[in-house]
Amino acid sequence: MDRALVIGASGGIGSALANELEQRGSIVSRLSRRDDGFDITDEAMVDQLLAGVGPFEAVFVASGKLAGAGNPPEKSLRALTGEAMLDQFRVNAIGPALVLKHLPRLLPRQGDSFCGVLSARVGSIGDNRLGGWYSYRAAKAALNQLVHGAAIELARTHKSARLIALHPGTVATSFTEGFEGRDKLTPEQSACHLVNVMLSRTADQTGTFWDWQGQEVPW
Repeated sequence: MDRALVIGASGGIGSALANELEQRGSIVSRLSRRDDGFDITDEAMVDQLLAGVGPFEAVFVASGKLAGAGNPPEKSLRALTGEAMLDQFRVNAIGPALVLKHLPRLLPRQGDSFCGVLSARVGSIGDNRLGGWYSYRAAKAALNQLVHGAAIELARTHKSARLIALHPGTVATSFTEGFEGRDKLTPEQSACHLVNVMLSRTADQTGTFWDWQGQEVPW
């Protein structure tokens, strides 16, 4: 991992991922809205800022949003609004897709490389036993489909690359403030596990979905 790119590097998990990669000897490029004005939903900006960087042996897309249009995750169908759902899809699905569009150039064609995209277990249809959180679940499910499809295409030209959807666990960041009643990982713990997961995946596992503990998550 000589060179790495972390998108969403000012967030709790993104910052911890960048630090973890640096501690392992990588030269890390960081992009974020807070520090660079990088708006992952602005296609022209994504094209402009990613056009002149790379290649990277490691890429993490660590952007995300839990509250759609300022609304908390829905507890019932009655709470659904089109505005909140559209906001969730823009940040959690469309934005990462605009980054993945550049992945064939961002990753080297030869040699070992990977891209990990932060998804969420609640985006799993097979694991959904509680309902609710409609907009966030649907946006993350869409992201998972994008990752899976992009991995199929990427494998045709990048034989050793892995493109993986990742569940980082419930991490103690501003993202999860107000959600109590469960043990939370520190960002540093999650980042360490996620890097280990990516390093231990093989090319034939590209396009799959894994949690921070190295357990495969059903779609």
